[in-house]
Amino acid sequence: MVNLKINGRDVSVKEGTTILDAAKSIGETIPTLCYLKDINEIGACRVCVVEVEGTERCVTACNNFVEEGMVVYTNSRKVRTTRKTNVKLILSQHDYKCGTCIRSGNCTLQSLANELNISEMPYDSILEKDNWDKTFPLIRDARKCIKCMRCVQVCDNIQGMHVWDVVNTGSRTTVNVRGNHKIHETACTLCGQCVSSCPVGALTERDDVGIVLDAVENEDIITVVQVAPAVRTAWGESFGLSKDFATAQRLVAGLRRIGFDYIFDTTFAADMTIMEEGSEFLERLPEIKESGLPMFTSCCPGWVKFIKSQFPDMAGRLSSAKSPQQMFGAVTKSYYAEKLGVDPEKIFCVSIMPCIAKKDECTWDGGKDVDAVLTTREVERMFKAFFIKPEELGEDEFDDPLGSGTGAGVIFGATGGVMEAALRSAYFLVTGKNPEADAFQSVRGLDGWKEAKFNLAGTDIRVAVASGLGNARRLMNAIRNKEVHYDFVEIMSCPGGCINGGGQPYKEDASDVEARKNVLYGLDRHNSIRFSHENPSVQACYKEYFEKPLSHRAHELLHVEE
Repeated sequence: MVNLKINGRDVSVKEGTTILDAAKSIGETIPTLCYLKDINEIGACRVCVVEVEGTERCVTACNNFVEEGMVVYTNSRKVRTTRKTNVKLILSQHDYKCGTCIRSGNCTLQSLANELNISEMPYDSILEKDNWDKTFPLIRDARKCIKCMRCVQVCDNIQGMHVWDVVNTGSRTTVNVRGNHKIHETACTLCGQCVSSCPVGALTERDDVGIVLDAVENEDIITVVQVAPAVRTAWGESFGLSKDFATAQRLVAGLRRIGFDYIFDTTFAADMTIMEEGSEFLERLPEIKESGLPMFTSCCPGWVKFIKSQFPDMAGRLSSAKSPQQMFGAVTKSYYAEKLGVDPEKIFCVSIMPCIAKKDECTWDGGKDVDAVLTTREVERMFKAFFIKPEELGEDEFDDPLGSGTGAGVIFGATGGVMEAALRSAYFLVTGKNPEADAFQSVRGLDGWKEAKFNLAGTDIRVAVASGLGNARRLMNAIRNKEVHYDFVEIMSCPGGCINGGGQPYKEDASDVEARKNVLYGLDRHNSIRFSHENPSVQACYKEYFEKPLSHRAHELLHVEE
């Protein structure tokens, strides 16, 4: 243990503790900007400076360690002056027109400037020139980048994609796409983890609210909106609503006020996906056992882009089933259009997703299935634009028949959820009876790489679940090198799965992701139907239109060409 004083208080912490963590241990606040625990601890912004007795200059608290007898002041006049000057220098290279920034009111730099009482700027503003493709789903505003390095570290050390880097030299030094490439020339999967980590408005998703509202206000267009399972776990966070209050039904009520014609639940399509993907797995199982290579899930577009660019020789192992988003769009513009008696061309299908990659995925078929994708954050901004107060909303149910989902479909939003849902129904398809609903819960949890073995009617099935592209790469290399052998593998590009998607509300720490996960498993536990094959709307859809999983029509509409 190391003994020191912080602001006159005696502190005893383990050797190797940073000054920042030592201060936190006694409830002392040291502001940070570039800091991300265990990811970005480089003191780039110098906002976390403190005064150490006997040291001429202030030192950064995030990457300096405690020493025996150290005396630290976190808010002395010297610290306040230095910190304020550092923030002013950062602002001099930042477009601080907060009134037109989507991060206004939710920006770490803006909050710091307010807290430090910065009311005037003594430095000339020098802004980087912007030359970004505004049609790309991920937008970088160079004028707002504060060179904090968060995006670089997350992309390098968590996702392992190395898209961002420090470029140029001298006064022109900045953060941009590695090698001065255009963003669309890189292997960016659009996971959006860099966006979630950016403390300002330098990285955002492309705003598609306008084209959606154009469709809503066009009387000749029928607008159908689907809400992804993970969205219900987080949409109320920015409004300060509790998880118990911010239900999917209140979200539905808000969407009705905006004017969508029909509001459905992507959980329905998740159940459809299980019927197709689970049946496909059983059909492919003999070949899987013979080749020793698994079938991979195909629900996550970030993961699909990843395998096609990083492991193209393994892309043929992907399930041919479309993702729930795309499957929903296909069902809406075929089965549902027929039930409505309308031309599918009159239907405008909107997805509300926790994900930026979904904006890209909906273009893979030329926009045939889904017309537009909004992130959870865009829906939040849309509610504010309509002056909708979520705390005053009642609860409305999803519309029928595409609004019903099971517990199995709900857990799609968490890592391991697709695998668990698929195994529940695969067991039934093989044995004709249901397993215990929680029989496969060993694939749950936020660990980056999990594996399990189950017996399916006498056949051992080895499965693996990974989330985060860094973990995905390790798993894929292990499979390629024959270090591990699996039959079925689920991968999500975002750590923790869709609950931590790049389009979700900005989070403070991992506890927010844990809370979102608990919401989904709570909804599953209390759902009266916990098996995808028991969803009555899915059963009716097959009976009335698709006949059965893997039918000719199902292959035409619910699967991609192999």
